[in-house]
Amino acid sequence: MTDIQKPSVLFVCIHNAGRSQMAAAYLSHLAEGKIEVRSAGSAPADAVNPAAVQAMAEEGIDMSAETPKILTTEAVKESDVVITMGCGDTCPIFPGKRYEDWKLEDPAGQGVEAVRPIRDEIRARIETLISELLPAS
Repeated sequence: MTDIQKPSVLFVCIHNAGRSQMAAAYLSHLAEGKIEVRSAGSAPADAVNPAAVQAMAEEGIDMSAETPKILTTEAVKESDVVITMGCGDTCPIFPGKRYEDWKLEDPAGQGVEAVRPIRDEIRARIETLISELLPAS
């Protein structure tokens, strides 16, 4: 058991099928287990966007088993950082949490060609987030 608790991040978008799933997959992969990762949606879709799954597979990250999850108050309470992606005011606000709103194009209904630039922007933001949450020792 460690003395230092892992930081936790919650990614929220409406359908929890594209942007938030890609962000969670990147953070899980790049942080190598040093950050607790959650994702949820205010109105979850039935399945993760196949173009997002394909775009992430091109990066060597398998999201095919992921499923969209409903946003809960508990998930927000348990997270240190809450990053929203177009879900507006549906995310509950709690004092003492770090909130960010990432303006990203919605990949819903788009092919993998259109999803790649969204994926690449998410990766760049995730790399910055990791550097902020896990400063070099």
